Amino acid sequence: MSILINKETRLLVQGITGQEGLFHTQRMKKYGTNIVAGVTPGKGGGWALNGKIPVFDTVHSAVEATGVNTSVIFVPARFALDAIYESIDAGLSLIVCITKGIPVQDTIRIRSYMKNTSVRLIGPNTPGVINPGESKVGIIPDSITAQGNIGVVSRSGTLTYEVLYVLQKGGLGVSTCVGIGGDLIVGSGFIDILDLFEQDPYTEEIVLIGEIGGEEEQIAANFISSNMTKPVVAFIAGQTAPQEKRMGHAGAIIGGRIGRAVDKINSLKNSGVQVAKHLEEIPSLLQKL
Repeated sequence: MSILINKETRLLVQGITGQEGLFHTQRMKKYGTNIVAGVTPGKGGGWALNGKIPVFDTVHSAVEATGVNTSVIFVPARFALDAIYESIDAGLSLIVCITKGIPVQDTIRIRSYMKNTSVRLIGPNTPGVINPGESKVGIIPDSITAQGNIGVVSRSGTLTYEVLYVLQKGGLGVSTCVGIGGDLIVGSGFIDILDLFEQDPYTEEIVLIGEIGGEEEQIAANFISSNMTKPVVAFIAGQTAPQEKRMGHAGAIIGGRIGRAVDKINSLKNSGVQVAKHLEEIPSLLQKL
């Protein structure tokens, strides 16, 4: 089992006829994801994947015709705000936004717009969500995952792939892996996903992958100490990064004493979290829990 997605998820791909959207639609479909529709404005009435997936002009029409409940967004950054608004207005329960480069102001507007809804947004700038052996929404390679009872939540796309590979090599499997996105503002933070893992009976241990910049990890540490009963192992990337410089993406910037790796590590350790010095240490730390 998993959090967020499963075999019954009815997925819509926004931007399905674009190069990236079509490429990853093929791979999600091959993995077993239940993709029931696509949306590209102006191309409604057509089909994708050799007639396997109907294409609609709007999310609303796709919902009416196919009953989709989840969307994955592959549209360019300049169209992403409207694409997310459209999925929210159509009443979808989950939106996974792969698109990167969305202005922070747009994400803030989206967060405000979602406040009075039950919609959950993953991303933007996320590799997505994967439930090994069952379903995936996004771009996480399925070859590096194995089924198991470890929940993984990560800010970094690349490190998401690396930790999955390290776990697989160590003979450990994953219940669900969620990339929350590397932008400064994202739809769902660490504590949102940690709370879901805490409630999930099929997740017994959790791996948290953080990095420099922002205060998400400190917020997560406080949540873990007061709300979590399941053990957590963490890794913080960027321990040697210079201060006052952005490293990699919009979220990885240190200002003064805010966002430093050492402060995040200390907060997590003080909350009872085992913190790995290197990714390769994570399997051994999990096996000692």
